Amino acid sequence: MELRDIIEAILAKRICVTDHADEEARADQLTLDEILFSVSHGEIIENYESDWPYPSCLILGQTEGGIAVHSVWAYNNKSGWAVLVTVYRPDPEQWANWRGRKKD
Repeated sequence: MELRDIIEAILAKRICVTDHADEEARADQLTLDEILFSVSHGEIIENYESDWPYPSCLILGQTEGGIAVHSVWAYNNKSGWAVLVTVYRPDPEQWANWRGRKKD
């Protein structure tokens, strides 16, 4: 999966936000604009190629204010649509430099 595909879907307004992602964004006080900004300036840190019904990935980005954001996106190659599956502010107790999961 390529980050540019998700960014192109965002720019073309071909995105769908799951109810779960909407709930998580509200819980972490993240706006859709902040999430989309974080993706536009982010990087893929994990790929989930075997996810169903579409491959997905974890993107690390930041808000304009520098707050780390993790968002999981699925992408349908045939339709060009991207789906925001979930989003959250990563917990520093669970993530090393926001990029790798800490070991117990």
